[in-house]
Amino acid sequence: MGMCLPCLGGAEDDVVETPDPEMRRQQLAEAAEKRQLEASSRGIKNPRSVEQMKKKQEDVKKLPSNTGSVGGGVGLRWQVG
Repeated sequence: MGMCLPCLGGAEDDVVETPDPEMRRQQLAEAAEKRQLEASSRGIKNPRSVEQMKKKQEDVKKLPSNTGSVGGGVGLRWQVG
């Protein structure tokens, strides 16, 4: 007969100890962050260029828009008649 009960034989070596809850939370958070990073860069050959493009777009949005109308906000008006 074989040993099928964990209390018999060298089964103590096979027991896996679970980490404390704080360590487990930290591991789960790191794994989730890694998955998000991988998912965000999926299909992108050069992630650095994408980051640079996003930064340029944000800089352009921050600059005041000078493409408004000329003359202090007064545009051309058409008068009929």
